[in-house]
Amino acid sequence: MKVIVLGAGIIGTASAWFLKREGYDVTVIDRQAGAAQETSFANGCQISVSHAEPWANPSAPLKVLKWLGKEDAPLLYRFRPEWLQWKWAINFLRECTPARTDANIRQIVALCEYSRQTLVALRAETNIQYDHLTRGILHFYTDAKEFELSLPAAKLMRDLGCQRDSISAEEVVKIEPALASIRDKIVGGDFTASDESGDVYKLTTGLAQKAEDAGVDFQFNTTITRLLTEGTGASAKITGVEVIDGAGRHKILRADKFVVAMGSFSEPLLRPLGINLLLYPGKGYSATYKVTNPDAAPTVSLTDDGYKLVVSRLGDRLRVAGTCELNGYTRELNNTRCDAITRRTRELFPDGCDYDNPVYWTGLRPLTPSNIPYVGKTKFSNLFLNTGHGTLGWTMGAGSGRAIAEIIAGRQPEIDFGFTGMPRIAPGKLAAQPA
Repeated sequence: MKVIVLGAGIIGTASAWFLKREGYDVTVIDRQAGAAQETSFANGCQISVSHAEPWANPSAPLKVLKWLGKEDAPLLYRFRPEWLQWKWAINFLRECTPARTDANIRQIVALCEYSRQTLVALRAETNIQYDHLTRGILHFYTDAKEFELSLPAAKLMRDLGCQRDSISAEEVVKIEPALASIRDKIVGGDFTASDESGDVYKLTTGLAQKAEDAGVDFQFNTTITRLLTEGTGASAKITGVEVIDGAGRHKILRADKFVVAMGSFSEPLLRPLGINLLLYPGKGYSATYKVTNPDAAPTVSLTDDGYKLVVSRLGDRLRVAGTCELNGYTRELNNTRCDAITRRTRELFPDGCDYDNPVYWTGLRPLTPSNIPYVGKTKFSNLFLNTGHGTLGWTMGAGSGRAIAEIIAGRQPEIDFGFTGMPRIAPGKLAAQPA
């Protein structure tokens, strides 16, 4: 049986890998020249089960209002004459109630932990080298009120089986001595030893090579134009995908089943089929710096709460990523936002890196209002979704690929998660099982 996966980021590549393991004949299609060339190219590189709180939470509306019009704000919302953007925003506000936030956290943590376990097993099986560090994630706070608000969230994570420990400022600097330069500003933090970091680009490209060696057909430089359908109601199905190949020729590729893993571009592809996803692109930024003084640069992956930035050490590089701009599908760099990242990183680690030659990047995170992705079935019997992972695509990637392969194979993944188009499993089941 043949399966076509649309998209070769971490989500699509992991889907292809696990589908091949299930015995399917797999083809992956992507418009770029290789795997992980878009949102999976240069993100924050954290496997962050511990910080799975959705952006939609009770404190979010006031923060968004405070940040309106500020070019360097952590979340910049640019009003556009787009119905999808406004509909997304209304549903985002709807998800900000305490009850919805709590329910969403439980689902996100379940999928993140399932995925982390899957990644650990995948790393052991494939021996792919991707600058990974298993030194945990340290979240530090410079605002006493934000630290106080973090305590219930940390407790909830512990209740859900994720050991996120709230710690003092002294303990923060003890875990990561490179933060000593701002010790007087730190009011506290939390630390999760089981979290990890690593280069998503290296993992994805390495996995793509392993998958290709196993027989997966990757068709790069191939633009997807539309999905072809036949039938109505319960008998409706996808018959093929129309593409433009690298030579500029239109072609139709056929398969038995199809997986949409195109991130933010999933929504416009599926809309003509009557599948209306609440999915909007959030432009995230990153900066990569050459480490010039290893002792003055961090080795523990960090989250800077005040500036909504994450920091990961990737060998002799330091990756700093974060902020979000809701402004359609544009990817041009905003110099103000880039400068803000470098300014803050220099404040944190003044002697650690070469700040005169940063490499800036933007990518479009596929955001749902709840931060819960679409993983599962559609109204078409042979069309499946694996998209909408937002800022947690790297954290959820391996598990989402494994889960969609199990669903296509006719099995319910052993995880308490609301898969699209499928019933929730009994709450008594384990949140995650080892891969």
